Amino acid sequence: MEKLATEAADAAIASLAGWTRQDEKWIAGSYRFVSFPAAIAFVSQIAEVAEAMNHHPFIGIDYKKVTLRLTTWHAGGLTELDIRSAERYNEVYQASIAGQR
Repeated sequence: MEKLATEAADAAIASLAGWTRQDEKWIAGSYRFVSFPAAIAFVSQIAEVAEAMNHHPFIGIDYKKVTLRLTTWHAGGLTELDIRSAERYNEVYQASIAGQR
């Protein structure tokens, strides 16, 4: 998979709700939950998605907040796989918070 050009990466990131570029190689998205168990349940769902996509994020958990960071190491930066992963994680989050209501 090829690294995205800066302009293409910026355009793709702009379309991702809650995701920002951290530098030339990383994007990050944060998600908030009603409780610590809800945050952990989300991480468990993310693990399944990551395995299926064979693309694993850096995961940070701070009580009710989960932060995901993505890059494609072998490409030396952001690729379409990072963008697709972020889109999928957003979908999982939306389904997760819908279940909390």
